[in-house]
Amino acid sequence: MTIRTILVDDEPLAIQGLRLRLEKHEDVEIVETCSNGREAIRAIKTHKPDLVFLDIQMPGFDGFSVIQGLMEVEPPLFVFVTAYSDHALRAFEADAVDYLMKPVDEDRLADTLERVRQRLAEKRSAEEAGKLKEVLAEVAPEAMDNVAATDEAPTSNRYEKLINIKDRGQIFRVDVDSIEKIDAAGDYMCIYTGDNTLILRETMKDLEKRLDPRRFQRVHRSCIVNLDQVRQVKPHTNGECFLVLESGSQVKVSRSYRDVVARFVH
Repeated sequence: MTIRTILVDDEPLAIQGLRLRLEKHEDVEIVETCSNGREAIRAIKTHKPDLVFLDIQMPGFDGFSVIQGLMEVEPPLFVFVTAYSDHALRAFEADAVDYLMKPVDEDRLADTLERVRQRLAEKRSAEEAGKLKEVLAEVAPEAMDNVAATDEAPTSNRYEKLINIKDRGQIFRVDVDSIEKIDAAGDYMCIYTGDNTLILRETMKDLEKRLDPRRFQRVHRSCIVNLDQVRQVKPHTNGECFLVLESGSQVKVSRSYRDVVARFVH
């Protein structure tokens, strides 16, 4: 899978440096470089790239203006590259894949490209599934039921590895592996990791869709637990029990969700 890429920066040395770092990644093809926002908009509409590395502060159209100028077309993935850290919050609100500081660190760039590959793979899988549905709807309508069943089967690639959480005016990038449990409070989720508690404005139903159900399970109506973080199961009365997590905290499992406990019984 080739990642067709455009680089946008008003500093030639910045483009040159990023180009050199990207040469180590054989699946990245640079199709165009641009020195300002207006050039970037034209190039993106012409080449329809998969990915754009976009500087924020440029004369005329800045990076955010470029994104606004593409509202009527299918946008590529964006990675902001800048010398200033104070735009990070706005960048993630614009659904950027990542936010890189100049000079770009090679390991950090590698991590970013891995997230780009994952996003593109998900997007292309969805497009292929959509085309298949269209064909089946025309030539074999009875097969659509089988396709719908396949869509509902969980696959590891569709679930989040990192979750961006806006809390207290900051963006936290949380590795889902570090999440112990999630408590619901209306439309807000309390995300507990080993050393932090963050508030995410999202419904439990929507958050569940982003997490692998083989690892993240409800244990009662308003709590999700990372099963990999469970270290002990303690029986309680009336068919209930407690799960003891890695941090030592305990979570009660209601009778309605006792099938979750069966996963730990061999």
